[in-house]
Amino acid sequence: MTTPDDRRYTEQHEWALVLEGEGSAATVVRVGITDHAQDALGDIVFVQLPEVGAEVTPGNPIGEVESTKSVSDVYSPVAGVVTAVNEALTDAPETVNADPYGAGWLVEVRIPADAGDPTAGLLDAPAYQALVDAP
Repeated sequence: MTTPDDRRYTEQHEWALVLEGEGSAATVVRVGITDHAQDALGDIVFVQLPEVGAEVTPGNPIGEVESTKSVSDVYSPVAGVVTAVNEALTDAPETVNADPYGAGWLVEVRIPADAGDPTAGLLDAPAYQALVDAP
């Protein structure tokens, strides 16, 4: 399982990657589920995502991922407004399995520039890896 160092993680197995930040009017954070999560879920067959313009808050559900094994909520790691959803997942939800940190991203969230570090309080890669490696 991979755990890229360029993003932050939740204990519920979502990741957050800051795309824009310093010097811009807002910070944009891309959100997805981790390699560990997609592996535990198995073959993903459906992804339900929020509407563009929806307000999201940390720890609250922003969608669902359905696999051949179960249905799992996806929780927002950050607070802000959804500016984009990965429409490609409508026709190809298995992309989350194939590339959870790339083409399998779920949503992008805009955070006001004055909100500070949107990923403060989230786990870094070594801390997340220790969480999933724990017995």
